[in-house]
Amino acid sequence: MAKQDAAAKRQCIHCGKYVPVRSTQCMYCKESLPDLNVLRATAGIPTEGGPKIRRGLLYMLLAGVVQYYAGGYSGFTLPVQIDPVVFQYLVPGLFLLGLGLVLYGFYLKMKG
Repeated sequence: MAKQDAAAKRQCIHCGKYVPVRSTQCMYCKESLPDLNVLRATAGIPTEGGPKIRRGLLYMLLAGVVQYYAGGYSGFTLPVQIDPVVFQYLVPGLFLLGLGLVLYGFYLKMKG
């Protein structure tokens, strides 16, 4: 198939065969095809809170791992001394940041 032919055709989402761009129904399987403008408007844009929830859970996990290893709970001694400010303010702040992102993600999911 030449480049010009590929540019004037698109693939049917039901049967996988190539049909003209302007057609609203596949000529092979007779299924209706979605409008291309609708597909372009929504492609690649995460509108729900899923990515925010995953990022928040990752931050919470990171805070737990830092607290576990750097706090001395693992029995593993770090070669450097960590300032207590990290355990008092920064690690809980990272955990709360993650919790906030999770809650915001759930809010976006319920709203959308």
